Amino acid sequence: MVTKNILFTEKVYTVVKKIPKGKVATYGQIARLAGNPRAARAVGMCMKNNPYAPVVPCHRVVAQNGVLTGYSGKGGIRGKQKLLKAEGVYFLKNNKIHMKQSGWNQ
Repeated sequence: MVTKNILFTEKVYTVVKKIPKGKVATYGQIARLAGNPRAARAVGMCMKNNPYAPVVPCHRVVAQNGVLTGYSGKGGIRGKQKLLKAEGVYFLKNNKIHMKQSGWNQ
């Protein structure tokens, strides 16, 4: 079981490394691309424990509705928003990400 978890975690990091600047992906999308579509919460744990930041850009992973959630990096959620804005991610007036404009289609 531990080996299976390690393999999934590494797949998650591999997928997240592919998200380009100016784009975001959802936890569910990453779970699906890593081979376990029902593991969105596990993706969140991978992002929380990401030892490879910034090579694995965990700040580019967001909730399905475009809400910024769970960022353990510098500055918390505001820090995540600042990084994403600097990369060119589009935000709506309610501070949600404009998913049609900035969502990663993979």
